[in-house]
Amino acid sequence: MKIVEVIVEYAGKNLSAYIEGAPIFTVGNNIQEVEHNMKEAVELYLEDNPNPCELLSGEFELKFRIDTATFLNYYSGIFTKAALSRITGINERQLWHYAAGVHKPRRKQAEKIQLGIQNLTKELEAISLV
Repeated sequence: MKIVEVIVEYAGKNLSAYIEGAPIFTVGNNIQEVEHNMKEAVELYLEDNPNPCELLSGEFELKFRIDTATFLNYYSGIFTKAALSRITGINERQLWHYAAGVHKPRRKQAEKIQLGIQNLTKELEAISLV
């Protein structure tokens, strides 16, 4: 089964999502809503198009991807730049630049952010409150 990437971007007060190479676009107030809306949009597209674009023909699975700036802005109410700096080792000021779109992180920096979030996730999953 092939993977079809859905790109999710921060769009001011909400999120937008699209599939590059397919005529499908949607918006939502949160990640779950964007995922739901995109799946619904794909279903409607496939119902209305007996010969869909090659990307959406056959069996596929949607994979949602979010860029660094979108992540930093969307989750800013949960992760402060100071907290992200502690778990990623990236300077807080640099994180602000990424969030504002002043700079786009190099691949290595994006991987450090990803790894920091994954390590925090593992740590939180191991916690049991008493």
